[in-house]
Formats: sequence, structure tokens, C-alpha cells
Amino acid sequence: MSSIGVTEPRDGDLADRPSRGPAAVRAAGDLASRLARAALRQPGLSLAVIVLAVIALAALFPELLTSYNPIRGQGGARLKPPSAEHRFGTDQMGRDLFTRVVYGTRQSLKAVVLAVGIGMLVGCGIGLAAGYVGRWVDDILMRLMDVLLSVPMLLISLAIINALGFGMVNIAIAVGIGSVAGFARVTRAQVLKIRSGAFVEATLFAGISRLTVLRRHIIPNALGPVVVLATLELGWAILSVSALSFLGFGPPPPTPEWGLLVAGGRDYMTAAWWLTTMPGLVILATVLAANRVAQSLSGREMSAS
Repeated sequence: MSSIGVTEPRDGDLADRPSRGPAAVRAAGDLASRLARAALRQPGLSLAVIVLAVIALAALFPELLTSYNPIRGQGGARLKPPSAEHRFGTDQMGRDLFTRVVYGTRQSLKAVVLAVGIGMLVGCGIGLAAGYVGRWVDDILMRLMDVLLSVPMLLISLAIINALGFGMVNIAIAVGIGSVAGFARVTRAQVLKIRSGAFVEATLFAGISRLTVLRRHIIPNALGPVVVLATLELGWAILSVSALSFLGFGPPPPTPEWGLLVAGGRDYMTAAWWLTTMPGLVILATVLAANRVAQSLSGREMSAS
């Protein structure tokens, strides 16, 4: 993953220049503008952005994409294959599968966003403390992260879920904790690189407090690669949340959720292939789209924008 370059401040910008909004908002806005320019030149990237836009629309306003009820089925429409009337076919209860996938988007993405948010907040906090304070704080925190990385993430998630209980929120917490180490290591590396810069040393030499330097210079410059990593983690979080829900740790039926929908079609693989194939293709398309956007944010086309 290539990192975004560190921009040194101009003369007179060491401490008295006012901050132009929250650092996270500015970093995300800068990456979004670069992504928009790159999408105009990259057809594959444009398709990925469209896929993610449709997924976001399904999560926010599912009623705009379908008029069927995701819970109640039709007795005479059981196990119908995909058609113009039922784009993804129907399940064993006569429910429109496309509708259940659309309404399941909200359940899945809520857990995914929460998981990435937990991993990003906790991991960035640990990385900032380790990289900026250094010394024994860095040694202790990084050894803890090494222990977390040495254990398979699925095993960590299963242990946390067994301790907290079932449900999408607990799945999100478990997946988020599993991604903390990655965010911590990336943040620490960026903080160490920025802290050794000449402009940071000059700011400290000028008598500016360490907290002000951290808030105005180190955090804004370190957030770019973290935002890229968060985009990349979306794909991993989707797979992890869907896998844990597939194993039965998510919401109970008949709640529509992507992993649960794939699990619900296991007994009908030969008679109704679409019950597992269609939700699985949606998961696959979403993960590939998220990875394509993350690749573009960290790739050469973004640096050339």
C-alpha cells in the first residue's frame, strides 16, 4: 500500500494558521475529489463506484428499489427461478429474494461500518500513542498488537462473540477488534515518519505545545493512508460479518441479512441454486468494488490526479 505524501507547512504556518475543519473530514474530502477525477479516466473504477452507490442506496432507501415485502411471502410463488417478475427468484416461503437482499443490505452494512469504525478509532488511538509518545509506551502497545496479529482473526471474533453473545452488534464489535492491529501499525508508521520531519521539529523548537503539534500537523498528515486502509478493510469486514452470520451468530430468521440468506439456501442447492448464488454474487460484487476503490485511492492513478 503506497502512502500519501506528507505536505510540509509554509512559513508562518507552524501554529497560528486556523484549522480548516476536522482533519478526518478534510482527508476524506481530498481523497473523494481525487477518486472522482480518477473515475472519469478508469471505466473499471467508475463501475466500482456505481456498484457501491447502488449498495448505499439499498441500505438507505430500500423501498425505492423494490415494492415487495421482505418478510411475508406468497403461497403460490415458492421456489420460482429468476424472472422479470422476481429478478433473483423466490425462496421456499414464496418471498422475493431480490427484496430480501435489498433489505438485508442495511443489516449487513450497519455491522460493517460499525466494525470498521471501531477498528479505526481504537487502532488509530493506539498507533498515535505508540508513535508519538514512544519509549516504553510504544514497546508495550506494539507487543500487544503483535499478539493480536499472531492469532487468526476468525478465532478472535469467535471468542469475542461467545463472550458477548449473538447478534449483529456483537459481530461488529468482534470484527472491529480483529482489525485494530492493522490500523495501529499503519498509524504508528505514519506518525513516526511525520514526527521526524523538519517542520515538526521546527514547530516544537518554536515552543508550540506537543498537543497542538499532534492536532494540527501529525493527525491531518497521517489520516490519508488510514482512510485508504479503512476503504480496504470494508471488503474484509463484509466477508467476515457475512461469514459469522452464515455460521449462525447473527440475527435469527426471518431477518434478511446477506450471510443468513446464503445459509438459508444450503438445503436447496440442487433444486434452487439461486437462493445461495444471488446473495453470494452481491457480496462478491460489493467486496470487489470496495477493493477496487481502495486500490485506486492508494495507486498511481490517484497520485497522478
